[in-house]
Amino acid sequence: MKTGRVGRLTVAVSVVIVLIIVLKLTFIEIEKASKDEVGDLIENKQSLSLIPDFSAITNIGEKKQAFFDFLRPSIRLQNGIISDERRFLQRSKQHLEDGLALTQAEQFRIEAIANKYQYSPRSINTTTLDTLLVRTDIIPESMVLIQAANETGWGSSRFAKEGLNFFGQWCFKKGCGLVPQSRTAGLSHEVAVFDSVGDSVASYMRNLNSNAAYSLLRSIRADMRAQNKQPQASELVWGLVNYSERQEAYIDELLEMLRQNKQYLVENHEERPSV
Repeated sequence: MKTGRVGRLTVAVSVVIVLIIVLKLTFIEIEKASKDEVGDLIENKQSLSLIPDFSAITNIGEKKQAFFDFLRPSIRLQNGIISDERRFLQRSKQHLEDGLALTQAEQFRIEAIANKYQYSPRSINTTTLDTLLVRTDIIPESMVLIQAANETGWGSSRFAKEGLNFFGQWCFKKGCGLVPQSRTAGLSHEVAVFDSVGDSVASYMRNLNSNAAYSLLRSIRADMRAQNKQPQASELVWGLVNYSERQEAYIDELLEMLRQNKQYLVENHEERPSV
């Protein structure tokens, strides 16, 4: 009897050991397959781009129109936000001119807009609001489109595909973006990476509306406003002289691109190009 029980016990233990070995091997294979799958996903994610493959469009006209149509909604959204900010500041200025005190909500929003455009007034009055209004204004759609085309080679650049950066914007903290392959020795800048096309456009517009390098652009735009004229790309482009080391040659190139691409700057065959 005892021998029989020992035999059955030995068999049971052996079965359990075999099952443990089988399960262990199975889990190892599952884990390996899972890791391989995750690796594939990461690799695939890195190879994907969030923008269309414009370089695959062989017809030049179709490529240009597709590129402009892709960017246009984000440009209009950001210009819409800026226009709303501008109208608010104008209403607040009118309140002061009418002898009314600004509400706490008005003051809070004015301060937020001033921070956005890197302006720090000591107090809020009609003069400081006028100064802030010079910064709080739209960027002509045609100029944004042409500059994006110039900076990215019509959406084919590495920075556009991998970083959604359409305007060659830099960042200066290590690991903040993409390292340029042709970066000059001794420089440490990287090309900024954005989470969306809208973020790229918003950052570009905020840069033009706040950076001291583009004070000429803002001055030209303010003069046009003073003459009750709508800001035009062909006029404001002169304010981008400090955008590139090529300076005047860069401006000439943008102006030529504006002339050559008028038909593609027109949306849905409208009679006039977007400003």
